[in-house]
Amino acid sequence: DVTLDPDTAHPQLILSDDGKQVRCGDIWQKLPDNPKRFDHVPYVLGKEGFSSRRFYFEVQVKRKTNWTLGVAQESINRKGEIKLRPSNGFWIVILRNKNEYKACAGPTVSLSLRVKPQRVGVFVDYEEGLVSFYDVESSSHIYSYTDQPFSGKLYPYFGPSLNYGGENSIPLIITPVTCNE
Repeated sequence: DVTLDPDTAHPQLILSDDGKQVRCGDIWQKLPDNPKRFDHVPYVLGKEGFSSRRFYFEVQVKRKTNWTLGVAQESINRKGEIKLRPSNGFWIVILRNKNEYKACAGPTVSLSLRVKPQRVGVFVDYEEGLVSFYDVESSSHIYSYTDQPFSGKLYPYFGPSLNYGGENSIPLIITPVTCNE
């Protein structure tokens, strides 16, 4: 069960009380700085990290114009400007400008999606070095990072992006995973 870790949240992010939703506010909150907190870019990690087995989570991205999702190593840099790429411990997919989907694979890979995902599933197989992204509603594959040399714990990674005067103010929502027999 994935929940957001408030100790890692950038001061501009607003988390729901249940730790399942995050959006970017207009004002920086006065939060104590700590080594875990992002201080330059509006990101937040999940509370629980994984260093073995498989894990999966889903995030509602409906009506968002910009977002960043994936997983990150515990050892990532959280201070100052961050380069999102596997060599820096990030395995992510982003949406920018309403319809520009990209995998930050270093170099960036542009993704052509037939439909705009409403809910994104993120699957990790730690032993296989695999991170895969799926459009849950259409049951379609978005992108996979393969043969990745993970070390240490991986954490779910969320970036709701700036709200751009309300245009992107909808939160990212961690949704319950339902299994269909």
